[in-house]
Amino acid sequence: MKLFESFELGKMTLKNKFVMAPMTRSRAIGNIPNSLMVEYYDQRASAGLIITEGTSPSPNGLGYARIPGVFTKEQAQAWRHVTDAVHAKGGKIFIQLMHTGRIGHVANLPAGAQILGPSAIAAKGEMWTDTQGSQPHPTPKEMTVGEIEQTIQEFANASKLAVNEGGFDGVELHGANGYLIDQFLNPGSNKRKDIYGTDRTEFPFKVAQAVSQAIGAEKTGIRVSPYGTFNDVALFDGTDEFYADFARKLSSLKLAYIHVIDHGKGDVKRMIRENFKGPYILSTGYDIAKAEAHLKENLGDLVAFGKAFIGNPDFVEKTRKGLPLRDFDPSKLYTPGPEGYTDYV
Repeated sequence: MKLFESFELGKMTLKNKFVMAPMTRSRAIGNIPNSLMVEYYDQRASAGLIITEGTSPSPNGLGYARIPGVFTKEQAQAWRHVTDAVHAKGGKIFIQLMHTGRIGHVANLPAGAQILGPSAIAAKGEMWTDTQGSQPHPTPKEMTVGEIEQTIQEFANASKLAVNEGGFDGVELHGANGYLIDQFLNPGSNKRKDIYGTDRTEFPFKVAQAVSQAIGAEKTGIRVSPYGTFNDVALFDGTDEFYADFARKLSSLKLAYIHVIDHGKGDVKRMIRENFKGPYILSTGYDIAKAEAHLKENLGDLVAFGKAFIGNPDFVEKTRKGLPLRDFDPSKLYTPGPEGYTDYV
């Protein structure tokens, strides 16, 4: 099977083409990785590449309850226990940098942090807080040019901490699912009149460029979600062409990979594949048969699996042996503690 073949990603060799997709699990009490998280990732280290849960590069990006950060040395050193465990089993691990932007609530942020966005447009829906229950998304503060430049630098600084102190093999920029980078890409959340609005790829590109310069392009990947509507981002005309142009622009940086969430619409996957001259991670809705078929058709180079890894820490080995997969408990996805997290063994 192609899934079990090794793959050269940048300057590293992945032992197989299974990618564990990034998944928010909300176990980082105090926004710091802990021993429970070490166990969770250690259990799943048979994946060729693990991409961690969304991790904030800034106090302003901690919009959800109990998500980790990597903007302090303490946080980065706590992550080192995770990366050491994964590396001990021959795995590779990238940290996903996720700035939540307008998707958050001040009750989830540390003192002095604020909810920011490209424009002062609140997202529909509510956000869970541990102290106040579910609360409506607040209207974000429209970022000044100075705040945009500071945020770009925060991504670069967090990347250096993650690699140099945290021991990560690389960084994935979360440019999908309605978080800050995606908020700049989307015309429903970005109504700016400056360069960051007239060219909606400007902020995402500058983030990718800054991170590439900080840690190396071969250690920098990005995830995008064309046609995604999660977190109240809008569908818009010309999506295929927009993302083809964005992929071409990103390709000039020679990034480690592009990771594409597949919503099954338009011709965008093919167009990104043609315009991004680097590895392509297929994602969303994949079972083993579909993954094998798409790898054989050269539609992508690696395949990300999410749900299968939640209930099956030994997903790779079960696939190798043709064993049935265990279902997971959706009610325990974001709850504190080991139940529904590390007890699927």
